[in-house]
Amino acid sequence: MTNKNNKNQFTNTFISYQNTIRGFISRIVKPDDIDDIVQETFVRTYEANLKQEIKYARSYMLKTAKNLAFNHNAKWDNKFNVSIEDFIEPPVELTSTTFEDDYESKERFLSFCKATDQLSGSVRKCFILKKVYGLSQKEIAQYLQLSESTVEKHVAKGLLKSVQYMQKLNYNTEQGSKAQLNKVKKTKSQSSNG
Repeated sequence: MTNKNNKNQFTNTFISYQNTIRGFISRIVKPDDIDDIVQETFVRTYEANLKQEIKYARSYMLKTAKNLAFNHNAKWDNKFNVSIEDFIEPPVELTSTTFEDDYESKERFLSFCKATDQLSGSVRKCFILKKVYGLSQKEIAQYLQLSESTVEKHVAKGLLKSVQYMQKLNYNTEQGSKAQLNKVKKTKSQSSNG
């Protein structure tokens, strides 16, 4: 058999056996990785066949695919198998700075929620999609079927009204919040002492 016929026969064997390989490795790797492993299987087995004629091509292809799939999973597992002790410093702050900061953060969030609740329907939608979900004006315009200039106006209006509402709310509740914070701190210290 000539070398060219051998190459063509090998390629035809792979093409006819490709779905079997795909089905076999689908039990080992995630669906997104199947095509890459099938392609790598062809490249590796084709290169091996160029060096020396493979007598049992189907078995060789299946074994190569299986090994590539297992190697792929092993690399992925090792990539994400990092212990927290391996970090000299934690990647994120693991404890909150102070009780007061947590309380104030929650208060600001509640104020933001109240501020957005007072906005009209389309202004609220545009503002939340922009500020909370981070969508671009173009994406918001397509999603809500509005013009980009309308979205821009709604976001600006939402920002202005929210800031005004939060300033008013904070001014009116500043003294009440301080009193609540002191009350909560007092209760917490009493419960830890009791």
